[in-house]
Amino acid sequence: MSKRIVYVNGEFLNEDNAKISIFDRGFLFADAVYEVTAIIDGKIIEWEGHVKRLERSLNELEMVMSMNPSDLFSIHKQLISKNNLTEGLIYLQISRGVADRDFEYPENSVQQTIVMFTQVKSLAESNIAKNGIKVISVPDIRWNRRDIKTVQLLPPSMCKMMAKKSGKDDAWMVENGFVTEGTSNNAYIISKDNVLVTRNLSNDILAGVTRNSILRYAKETEIKIEERPFTIDEAINASEAFVSSATTFIGPVVEIDNNMIGDGKPGPQSLRLRQIYIEESLKKAL
Repeated sequence: MSKRIVYVNGEFLNEDNAKISIFDRGFLFADAVYEVTAIIDGKIIEWEGHVKRLERSLNELEMVMSMNPSDLFSIHKQLISKNNLTEGLIYLQISRGVADRDFEYPENSVQQTIVMFTQVKSLAESNIAKNGIKVISVPDIRWNRRDIKTVQLLPPSMCKMMAKKSGKDDAWMVENGFVTEGTSNNAYIISKDNVLVTRNLSNDILAGVTRNSILRYAKETEIKIEERPFTIDEAINASEAFVSSATTFIGPVVEIDNNMIGDGKPGPQSLRLRQIYIEESLKKAL
């Protein structure tokens, strides 16, 4: 298997030669943000939405956008070319940089650490879309600024492993009796009277780039939308449920806490929205 070409601080390197300092604040403090963009047919999906969210995350952590979006885009395209990536994703991470360990932020003059790499993954034709996923509910143990896309991912990783150990695919996190998100995705239900329900934006959840587009397409197809918290019981009694993320697009949920959703198969509205999302996103892909 050939080694990937990755990007580290201005250089394209063989993955075996890619290194960052042990004093990097992303390593020591999870003081870093990230974005994941989907690649289909060698093109980037939802580029502008991801850049906008990246800028917001950096700003919330009092970090500057040290590389302009056009340069970031160029590096993404070069990684696609150098790795012959047709379908998959590109992971981008920006940390505050290298400084001796201290809880205080270093001066902004410290150079940020910027890394990017590719992963091959089947996106358009996935088993998740064909079979759906089974989820469990777990307490939300994350920090209170989930609207910032930081690399502090151990809590959702632990929740994911709880699901795996239960023989399921993922977990929906619950706080104060209401669903917040999946471990790496936004959560939705479609009620029996055909209302699409998803939690409203706040510090409690990440503003998903895919979420934003899905709600727009749902509105255009005259699906009624309610942005509000919902409970696990409400989800169990819904006609459909699904998740969304940059690389899942829409993933139907067919079981929650051992309760079958609908007829236990991916729902027609979920699959319809997924198809619309893929078709429309490809039209705008760069």
